[in-house]
Amino acid sequence: MMNPVGWFEIYVDDMPRAINFYQTVFDTKLELLESDGKMEVEMWLFPSSMESYGAAGALAKMENVSAGGNSTMVYFSCEDCSVEEARVDGAGGQVVHPKFAIGQHGFISVVADSEGNMIGLHSMA
Repeated sequence: MMNPVGWFEIYVDDMPRAINFYQTVFDTKLELLESDGKMEVEMWLFPSSMESYGAAGALAKMENVSAGGNSTMVYFSCEDCSVEEARVDGAGGQVVHPKFAIGQHGFISVVADSEGNMIGLHSMA
């Protein structure tokens, strides 16, 4: 049985601003997906491993596809979501709903990224 999510893309309007937001909040480095020049989308990949649990994904910028206002919520796994939540404001985003318990399923925070996309932060602690 496979996990239901195999890939995600977060569409952005200002790629340098979005890269800064995600690299700052998650203390990571995104990598440009090299293209043969035929792709109509610019993508910056989140670090991932095909041997690890969870889905891989990227920031994406494509003409006529705007950021924000979508109904998709991507949840990023964290050790303690309050750590990443604490970096959101300083990275140009906004905490929409601070860390709260979701019963036996742990805790989540809901934040808006620098592009207006809503994302979730999830942890068991």
